[in-house]
Amino acid sequence: MSDIITRTDAHIFTTYGRFPVAFVRGEGAWLWDEHGRRYLDFLSGIAVCNLGHCHPAVVRAAASQMERLVHVSNFFYTAPQAELAEQLTRHSFAERVFFCNSGAEANEAALKLARRFGNTAAGGPRGEIITMQASFHGRTFATLAATAQVKVQEGFAPLMPGFVYVPFDDFEALRCAVNERTCAVMLEPIQGEGGVNVPSPDYLVRVRELCDREGLLLIFDEVQVGMGRTGRLFAHEHFGVVPDIMTLAKALGGGLPLGAMLAARPVADLLTPGSHATTFGGNPVATAAGCAVMRELLDGGVLENCAEMGLYLQEKLEGLKNRHPETVVCARGKGLIQGLELNRSGKQIVERCLAAGVILNCTAERIIRFLPPLIITRAQIDECCTVLDEALGCRD
Repeated sequence: MSDIITRTDAHIFTTYGRFPVAFVRGEGAWLWDEHGRRYLDFLSGIAVCNLGHCHPAVVRAAASQMERLVHVSNFFYTAPQAELAEQLTRHSFAERVFFCNSGAEANEAALKLARRFGNTAAGGPRGEIITMQASFHGRTFATLAATAQVKVQEGFAPLMPGFVYVPFDDFEALRCAVNERTCAVMLEPIQGEGGVNVPSPDYLVRVRELCDREGLLLIFDEVQVGMGRTGRLFAHEHFGVVPDIMTLAKALGGGLPLGAMLAARPVADLLTPGSHATTFGGNPVATAAGCAVMRELLDGGVLENCAEMGLYLQEKLEGLKNRHPETVVCARGKGLIQGLELNRSGKQIVERCLAAGVILNCTAERIIRFLPPLIITRAQIDECCTVLDEALGCRD
């Protein structure tokens, strides 16, 4: 047994179902374990390393910043934080950014802002937030309550009150759930953990219209599908809809912990000094890395490659569906978040692929999820699909 694995299992909480592999190096779409074996990574740290592992621009930006200033309190100003906030607002609907350290923290901030909006709105107070079944917004107490998955919530009752769940992509169910207590609707434009669920073309448009009509905030959780993952900077751009609040994390820091909540004014102005904070939010090193990520996404041809390779991967997955109709139900996704739905558990398929040197993920029990870095090549997609083809063809 690996010394790394032995020491980890001896001293760290067993909150993760880990595979028996210890990685020590990464470059681009590749990872190397402690024995020197190379793996093709189609998970990207769960949509974190969108530019690949150890992207030179991100490494340079973080290393350079560490030589000058690693941390300072948010009682003061720093240049990387200002630059990243400026880039994010310039390329989105938002006018203000709140920096934090993770997707759950970004969603916590969004939920607090929605509650403050509801408690100050005409006809208030209103504090109820509608979220979607099979959603995933985090594991803190508020985001756990917002996440409409029983398996995630099990054992943590009583949950925080004030959340109502409706089926994703079911507009009538959402419309019927709105009442005088509702202050916001929160959803992922494309559900990731829930099974790579892409909504109908007009769904988000109708949700936006409903929120406008009822005076509700619309919150888009783009923690997994934002930062170029779908071939556009933000996933909601595909649907022609603008939210009031958006949350980001994962790929924002290029591998460093960084999250953000973005909002338009006047909603953003509801958070005032002392109403919300986090010690490490907007850390100079993390935001310097975030600036490098934004530059590469916008100017490095990454979004274009993602769109092109996303179509190619989708084509290859459709081919696998046709080759294995007895196992594969359908392929779906957008850009480089793709899912292959099986008619049985996907755990064994993922294990077979890992044994063959390809890292994939199974979510929602039977969805093989593909989250390769956005710099992925055709040859690497071919390699992944060849391994997957063999894994699907194996008989138990």
